Amino acid sequence: MDFEPYRGELLAFCYRMLGSFHEAEDLVQETLLRAWKARGRYDPARASVRTWLYRIAANACLTALEGRGRRPLPSGLGLPSDDPRAPLVPADVPWLEPFADARLDVEVRADLRLAWVAAVQILPARQRAVLVLREVLGFTAAEVAGQLGTTVAAVNSTLQRARAALAAVGDAGAVTEPDDPEVRAVVQRYMRAFEAADVPALVRLLADSAVLEMPPVPLWYRGSRDYGRFLERVFETRGTGWSMRELTANGQPALAAYAPRPDGGHQPHSVQVLTITGGQIGHNVVFADPGLFEAFGLPREPSAKDLRGER
Repeated sequence: MDFEPYRGELLAFCYRMLGSFHEAEDLVQETLLRAWKARGRYDPARASVRTWLYRIAANACLTALEGRGRRPLPSGLGLPSDDPRAPLVPADVPWLEPFADARLDVEVRADLRLAWVAAVQILPARQRAVLVLREVLGFTAAEVAGQLGTTVAAVNSTLQRARAALAAVGDAGAVTEPDDPEVRAVVQRYMRAFEAADVPALVRLLADSAVLEMPPVPLWYRGSRDYGRFLERVFETRGTGWSMRELTANGQPALAAYAPRPDGGHQPHSVQVLTITGGQIGHNVVFADPGLFEAFGLPREPSAKDLRGER
């Protein structure tokens, strides 16, 4: 039995459940190992291989989530700051992580956008599983009942509660297509302005109510004015001459930011996931974790091509 064709979609499922790319990778590996050990007991008359694998993965995720809280973004924890000079002190919180799109086929990326995954994190683990299995992956209520060891009536009731809870948190984020020419043009203008440390040009690309947040720092800002004031602080303290690289994450346009080193060269700084609507940036989640560069397959130094400005 060959389970490898299912690895990508299982990775996306575990990520939606856990909110952590790294933990999702570990659980997929555990799922495939369990499946390999149990392959002699698999009965094709009862379920397809795909349905059976999701049963193993769903239960592995539910076990992993026992006793855990949700993985939030800073904007889900408190009010925005209006002080661009506030101390940037990381909080010991298991933050939501971005998802490296390059690890998946395009058709598997549905409902991976950050706002949606963050909203799903408010749900209890079992509601989360039912919602994703039914609404995203399209399993029938009977299949989900078999996967989770429950009844069809219980699945339908749980799905109803999950939908109501998500409706209560409002809009889970607009879908943006990274390959849309207008979206790409906005991203490239933002890249050029950031590399030039041109704060007025950056602010012109922002929606009036644009949000900037920076896990693991719990601070976040709302509004183009405070966003711009914070960027001024960034260039004052970290210097100019940044290098940016375009990519995608969570089915959204994204950037890898390399900060200038005092002794020359560049170092990994952050993966920035953008929400762009109406030709403006409405939200930027700056994941200031250099460790993410490996998960995204990014080099430790920008290439000579990036530094020459060839896009």
